[in-house]
Amino acid sequence: MACCLSDFHIHNRWFAAADSGVAQDITFTPAVSFMLFVQDQRELDHYWNALSASPEAEQCGWLEDKFGLSWQIAPLNLPDLLSKPHGFENMLKMKKLVIDEF
Repeated sequence: MACCLSDFHIHNRWFAAADSGVAQDITFTPAVSFMLFVQDQRELDHYWNALSASPEAEQCGWLEDKFGLSWQIAPLNLPDLLSKPHGFENMLKMKKLVIDEF
């Protein structure tokens, strides 16, 4: 079985996908995920509320949707937020990222 790589565009966003070269007997795990960068807290809240279906799976900006697919919803300036004093430690305390709490 050959490995397949692809990229695709949905609603002005680029996605990349890769298939394993080996047969897998697994379903979605956090190793299969989407990362969605957003402009601000309003947009972050919108996608979080639309996608989150498993509160027990939420941590550090990651959520799980109703299909079991993992998503990280993060502001575009996440690297800057993480570089603030205690930024990374603050993120570890969050489920949904709250920009003003970094």
